[in-house]
Amino acid sequence: MLTAELERGLLRGEDAPGAELVLQELRRSARDTGRSSSRAGSLARLFFQPLEPFLVDDTAAHNHPGRIARVSLDPIWQWVCRDLLPGEAKAVTEEVARAHADGDVERTEALTRAFQDRTVQRMQEALAAAQSDDKTRRRLVAQVGTPRAIQDVEAILSVLQARDRLTAIGRRLPSHIKNLADTTLDDVKALLDSPLACDRYIFLFALLLVMSRLAAPWQLVRLATRAASSDSAARVAETHYAIAVAIVLAEIERMVGELKAELRSGRGVATGALLKGIHDAARGMRTEINMSVDSPWGKQLAALRAEISNLLKAEIESMPGRVRRLLRPRPAKEISPSSRLDPDDVAETVALIEFVGICRNYAGELAVSEMTQRSYSDVQHYLDVSAPALVEAVRHAGDHDRVFRQSQLNAAAKFCAKLFGPEYASTLTKAASIAASAERKTAGAKS
Repeated sequence: MLTAELERGLLRGEDAPGAELVLQELRRSARDTGRSSSRAGSLARLFFQPLEPFLVDDTAAHNHPGRIARVSLDPIWQWVCRDLLPGEAKAVTEEVARAHADGDVERTEALTRAFQDRTVQRMQEALAAAQSDDKTRRRLVAQVGTPRAIQDVEAILSVLQARDRLTAIGRRLPSHIKNLADTTLDDVKALLDSPLACDRYIFLFALLLVMSRLAAPWQLVRLATRAASSDSAARVAETHYAIAVAIVLAEIERMVGELKAELRSGRGVATGALLKGIHDAARGMRTEINMSVDSPWGKQLAALRAEISNLLKAEIESMPGRVRRLLRPRPAKEISPSSRLDPDDVAETVALIEFVGICRNYAGELAVSEMTQRSYSDVQHYLDVSAPALVEAVRHAGDHDRVFRQSQLNAAAKFCAKLFGPEYASTLTKAASIAASAERKTAGAKS
């Protein structure tokens, strides 16, 4: 509902501060949860519609072969409306809004297509002028306003020029490819080798179309090894399918950047999925292509694995310290009456233990095997030793510190559930209950 309302406002020409940023996050959330959202028929959205399979949610400065950062679309649209076709853009925007409001789909599409064609012509003129004059080139870069201005314009130009052929390729591809192998691999490669995709730029975008249909995007490299009839990196590099490897490496790099942002934000919502995606892609690359450590692709993949290891190191190595800080034995004089552990602190530590557990699953490819094993063993040993002591602390607690001791034992049970399983945690909880009951009976007998 919020997405629809914001888009209707933009269609009416309202300039709500931050609307585009909010819309980007809403659309990303919808994509992550598998929900689709209806989008208003503004000229900008219809104009960029052919680019949808080639958009990437990443920083505008990151180089993805053939792909365009979604955040770059707004400054590029402003450049089109302000510098390329200012009067025409305003007039067509109003016509499209009226046609959309009337439900006239054919007219809406015709207006958009004509505007795309006119923009293509002006883009070609702008790029040609920039190639022949350095001052004009610098002015064009400043006008577009994105970190990769020339490359972005060239990519948009190529997609709009090839929109019909790319649509034809898209129609002949399966809507979803669970496993790019056997006859499916042969059929896709035959399509990419056909006259439809013979042009160099169309071939690049056709590869990206294929990747957008793959359940496991890294499987795109199988086209390269099939083309080379070998898994040798040197043989693959000699084919025009070598660009598929560059596409997959750029995608791994994008996921590493997203993982870095997630870890910095502290939300941890998508870390598990990102770790799995990075792990699967790195393993797939190493399995499908025989890369020596000295090859350019081998060096790039090794650098990415090292970056991941450095990213995860601080999180993984902080786990034992956080558990100890929460569960350490404390003299009664350090405990405020009826105080307890901070529930948020406990929940964050549980989430950290889960995170390290996920890292253990993918430790080999992510180059974190030793540190995850060390941290996990350290915490398991600590809980093995400290759990009985926590039970005894509850058993002998007084009115002053009983609530705090019980909160420590409850936290330990949650940690144990993640490290040893629910059965162990259940046993610890029962022991705590018996200890607390015994203490109450002792207190009652004394009174």
